[in-house]
Amino acid sequence: MSLIRSAKNAVTPGGRHGVSRRESRDAIGHAVSALNTFAQSNLIDRLGMRKTSEQAVYQATKSGFKAAGAAGRTFSRSGSGEKQGARVPGAPKKGVFDLTPTEDEQSLVEVVADFATEALRPAAAEANETCEAPDEILRSSLEMGLPILGVPEDLGGIFGERSAMGATLVHEALAKGDMGLALAVLAPGAVSTAISLWGTEEQQQTYLPAFTGDAVPSAALALSEPTVLFDPLKPGTKATRDGSGYVLSGVKSAVVRGATAELFIVGAELEGKPALFIVESSAEGVRVEADPSMGVRAAGLTRLHLTGVRVGSESLLGETDGTTYVEAVRLARLGWCALAIGTGQAVLDYVTDYVKTREAFGEPISHRQAVAFMVANIAIELQGMRLVTYRAASRAARGEDFAREVALARRICTDKGMQIGLDGVQLLGGHGFVKEHPVERWYRDLRAVGVMEGGVLV
Repeated sequence: MSLIRSAKNAVTPGGRHGVSRRESRDAIGHAVSALNTFAQSNLIDRLGMRKTSEQAVYQATKSGFKAAGAAGRTFSRSGSGEKQGARVPGAPKKGVFDLTPTEDEQSLVEVVADFATEALRPAAAEANETCEAPDEILRSSLEMGLPILGVPEDLGGIFGERSAMGATLVHEALAKGDMGLALAVLAPGAVSTAISLWGTEEQQQTYLPAFTGDAVPSAALALSEPTVLFDPLKPGTKATRDGSGYVLSGVKSAVVRGATAELFIVGAELEGKPALFIVESSAEGVRVEADPSMGVRAAGLTRLHLTGVRVGSESLLGETDGTTYVEAVRLARLGWCALAIGTGQAVLDYVTDYVKTREAFGEPISHRQAVAFMVANIAIELQGMRLVTYRAASRAARGEDFAREVALARRICTDKGMQIGLDGVQLLGGHGFVKEHPVERWYRDLRAVGVMEGGVLV
């Protein structure tokens, strides 16, 4: 756990031990940045160009990322595709309902909590406006080892046993800082975790060394699609066999940091069953464009267009009978529940301080019974969300069936999470509607829990 201990020196952006990453933006990034700067200038109001400039920024953001996925690193093939890859052993079964984190898990969560407070929270408002995570935030997250939480220790990971519980606590701690930025820093880890859980020896030896090295690739899990009443278990993206490989066609939405991703794990239907495929961004037919959203804007959501993308037989991840895909959906939903808890806790902490200091008629509004009851109800629902989610995570960590538990967790975290966001805005009154206070952003973020699929994996 030397990695965790050294991470305490990297909880603030721009630490001394910077990981070698892409330091400069491409031409599209510079252009969009310049347009945003110009659009925020007072000069355009004096010239009567406000509407024109806003349209320019929107169009640049909408179409500027097209074909951005064409460039990326080349991953060297290694290992055997016939052999099962290394697996993280399940956590021991204690025989009791004990959710106490291990010493290693607790150490990591403390570091992540500090990172969320000192780095994510101060950067959240600006990241929400620019729709991207600051480079220094991403670098710091790499230094803490977030992309390798689910990687086996033998392959350079952190934990020696399955730690869905530890990952859940990390998701919660990060979301308390900001859900959008939490998604941005967790996205590569979703891919490395998936390859660790279901990859062959060849897939693990080809891709995982990049995640455990100094130049961690940007990567994303792509399950959602832009269709009405989308059913994640019936993806519209199709995969067809073609010789010794496959051809993928379809559109995935809400792909986290897709504009810079070098590797995707894509959900697609193969012969009537949902399956997962590893797709490199350099593959011909891959196109990425911005996908502006109501919430979690700091995650830099994009759409991934797959037009006749050819991949080899080694790109199929896990089983073809749908079991691997279904487990991925459940683990992703578990991650979203943890994000909802963290953001809900941020709302509770903020409104508690607010109602104690905000005065009306000569006394704090917390003295009003209706206000006190609303705050208490947030705390009650939050504890319920936390207990059900932790229960599902503990079963997942032990390798037990957690389908029922995660279904219950998602339902309660979706419904109660949105209610917590709404009550947070209501408790602040008019202040809850303006950007001066973060509750309006948290309200928008919490609405994503029930509609987003993928993005994270515990």
